[in-house]
Amino acid sequence: MTEYRPYITEQAKIFKALGHPSRLTMVDALRDGEKCVCELRELVGDDMSTVSKHLSVLKSAGIVTSEKRGTNIYYRLAMTCLGQFLQCTAQTIRQRAADRLYQLS
Repeated sequence: MTEYRPYITEQAKIFKALGHPSRLTMVDALRDGEKCVCELRELVGDDMSTVSKHLSVLKSAGIVTSEKRGTNIYYRLAMTCLGQFLQCTAQTIRQRAADRLYQLS
């Protein structure tokens, strides 16, 4: 059995947390700055219970932090380096699509 370096397991938790379209959508939106949970709910179109569960997964993985102000809870990225990662993956996807179009022509 291969021994994993301790941080590999933690990285896997982060990738797993990012592995849902709604969570990834919320993380992408938080790149622009903090958002109220109500804004994130509106963005993904899920009910509040589902959004809260998604945010709990992201928070548990250390991806986001939250702050309660009055009756609202605001979320922001704790892992600001994810912005570069999301840009990189988007660029790769666009390039793959362009390559496929080129191959078809």
